[in-house]
Amino acid sequence: MAEANPKPHRPIRSFVRREGRLTAGQQRALDELWPRFGVDYSGNTLDLAAIFGRSAPITLEIGFGNGESLADMAQAAPERDFIGIEVHRPGVGHLLQRIEALGLSNQRVMCHDAVEVLKHQIPPGSLDRVQVFFPDPWHKKRHHKRRIIQPDFVALLATRLAPGGVLHLATDWEDYALHMMEVMQTTPAFRNTTEGFAPRPEQRPLTKFEQRGHRLGHGVWDVLFEKVEG
Repeated sequence: MAEANPKPHRPIRSFVRREGRLTAGQQRALDELWPRFGVDYSGNTLDLAAIFGRSAPITLEIGFGNGESLADMAQAAPERDFIGIEVHRPGVGHLLQRIEALGLSNQRVMCHDAVEVLKHQIPPGSLDRVQVFFPDPWHKKRHHKRRIIQPDFVALLATRLAPGGVLHLATDWEDYALHMMEVMQTTPAFRNTTEGFAPRPEQRPLTKFEQRGHRLGHGVWDVLFEKVEG
């Protein structure tokens, strides 16, 4: 017998909000610095030039962790603007602390589901680079469908990148690296910038996840594809 009130199907979200213990410094940063450097989710398309007070190439990072490497990149490239999306509030608070400590003016932060931000707030063709470094590999086979790098997600990213823009992926799980490469090679909006996997570009700092991978004897794979015209 069918249920009288079956539960509606809930689609898997690429990210779910993960709360954690905030330090006093992270809480202060969220309270005091978010109004200056945070971008609230509203569902409305953002005016990126107004947010940064200028027009410059924009890098969007999805899932920046504690934000150390993203802050380093923003400091090293003051001619570019950077947006970071992360759902872990302690990580958001930590990045806000780094923005303050480094005196960065070219960094903004969002704390919301990346898919919804991309669909509703990021204007089409507005990004120069998108980077996803060391996303959750969901290493058990039955969980592979939860991986963020999937054809539909990559196709969405393609609509937000300008022609010639770069999608940069990195992982320390070989199985996920092969999955990333397969997805990218079958997405017509992109072409590989090199033969196979790419060497780590100088502008990508070594993250704590990568350093951990090295200690565990893991390899690291970078995938760099360029958005093609049309």
